[in-house]
Amino acid sequence: MGSSLVYALSLGEPYGFQFFRNGAFVALIAGGLCGLLGVFVVLRGMSYIGHGLSHAVFGGAAASAVMNFNYFIGAGIWGVVSGVLIGRIARRRIIGADAAIGVVTTASFALGLALLNRYGQAKRSIEAVLFGSVLGVKNSDIVAVLVVAVLATVIIVLGYRKFLFSTFDPEVAEVSGVKVSLMEAALMVMLSLTILVTMRVIGTLLISALLVIPAATARLLTNRFSRMLWISPLIGAASAFLGMNVAYHTNTSASAMIILMAAATFTCVYFGSGVRGRRRMASFGHL
Repeated sequence: MGSSLVYALSLGEPYGFQFFRNGAFVALIAGGLCGLLGVFVVLRGMSYIGHGLSHAVFGGAAASAVMNFNYFIGAGIWGVVSGVLIGRIARRRIIGADAAIGVVTTASFALGLALLNRYGQAKRSIEAVLFGSVLGVKNSDIVAVLVVAVLATVIIVLGYRKFLFSTFDPEVAEVSGVKVSLMEAALMVMLSLTILVTMRVIGTLLISALLVIPAATARLLTNRFSRMLWISPLIGAASAFLGMNVAYHTNTSASAMIILMAAATFTCVYFGSGVRGRRRMASFGHL
């Protein structure tokens, strides 16, 4: 009984610190937000877009740090422009989406690295963007993540049918009066904003994993689009919560542990779901 009480108290120990409570809260919201938008990333076969956009936003973050410009404004504009530009290039079908992502995002990332090497005073803030610093989040970071999470949820709920049609059958959606290009632009903007506000929590190098893994796990559990939209955010939020707590007690990187928790969940579901679950990954089924 005594040892159980001590163990329970030790689990609650980190919540005595304000910085941990702030970090756990923002990680929870960020995990849910990434899980929500990750559904579209996975179902559209755009898993590389999260990785690419995070690299593009990194260029804007580096430029903002060097010029002592507001991070959210500078990197946000850069990310949104990059996302819309990728979408427009990909829609023209001249070089393909993967090549469009490669050209725009690698150029932005290279610019960020060049600025990082040239201006040493920006190094610390840029490293936080690269690897995340969830325990160092400010009130402005928390507000930004909350605003984008609410905004994305409202947009997806209100445009549910349009997003559904443009995701699975864009040609029919276009004929039916759905402005597919507008829906794709809206998705790119939401992805860019999500990456922007969560980069300092998870980090550029890991954010794409949090966009893909929860949604891929949800895809193993259901073949219905509507269910994925709530299962994936739950997995993302749970991974963030568990990752934060495990990281504290093992003295490891919080952002890395969050991704490891998500990956462990995917692995368990993958092997536990059997052949039927793995078939869902290869086919959309009746969504």
